[in-house]
Amino acid sequence: MSELRELLDFANQIAIHAGKITLRHFQRDLVVERKADASPVTVADREAEAYLREAIRGRYRSHAVLGEEEGLSGAPGATYRWVLDPIDGTRSFIHGVPLYGVMIGILREGEPVAGVVHMPALGESVAAARGLGCTWNGRPCRVSKVATLRESLVVATVAGGYERYGKAEAFARILDATGLFRTWGDCYGYVLVATGRAEVALDPVMNVWDAAALLPILTEAGGTFTDWQGTPTIEGGEGIGTNGAVLDELRRLIGA
Repeated sequence: MSELRELLDFANQIAIHAGKITLRHFQRDLVVERKADASPVTVADREAEAYLREAIRGRYRSHAVLGEEEGLSGAPGATYRWVLDPIDGTRSFIHGVPLYGVMIGILREGEPVAGVVHMPALGESVAAARGLGCTWNGRPCRVSKVATLRESLVVATVAGGYERYGKAEAFARILDATGLFRTWGDCYGYVLVATGRAEVALDPVMNVWDAAALLPILTEAGGTFTDWQGTPTIEGGEGIGTNGAVLDELRRLIGA
């Protein structure tokens, strides 16, 4: 526990500093480049990840680091692996929208054990480690107790295009059953679920750096992070975060 506490405290500290780096470029003129997969990247993404890598390497030389921008460094078989998304929601960042975050996940022997999501422009941080609970700006937080989708707020990173992932019919059924739907997506949607302000967050496609921080955060907040089949994993290539109480109803709609 003491080791996890130290790791989590350090992750929270460097996430906040990386957030300050991104804010230097936020709502400024930016040169936007395109990566091989056509997704955007900016100098803010690269500077924030470079800082995070240097900070981790300086303190934990035996740990491996996997980042969205620079890939894997360190021993592939290291006991600990840090998984970084320096700006989750780069498109929002580019448009000057504050719903982007710095994400840090920590894996031990391949299992997600700690995570931090820091929202620099909103001044919000959610952090958790296995057995230590989840905090929101340093205060304990929990998911909501809402028990039905009809009473729920469901958020999603995208509002359309689910047919590309074979999820169009399931998504339509979820919308029909949902009381309120909004597209407050990327990591912010999962922050809302972990802090009891939304009940479900949906993503039809995710990378491991989008998900690594979320499983420990939502689990420690009393909720769930799974793939669309209900399996707790960060490697499913997709994600659903819930308050736990509506998960069974959601799974029935997906599998109908």
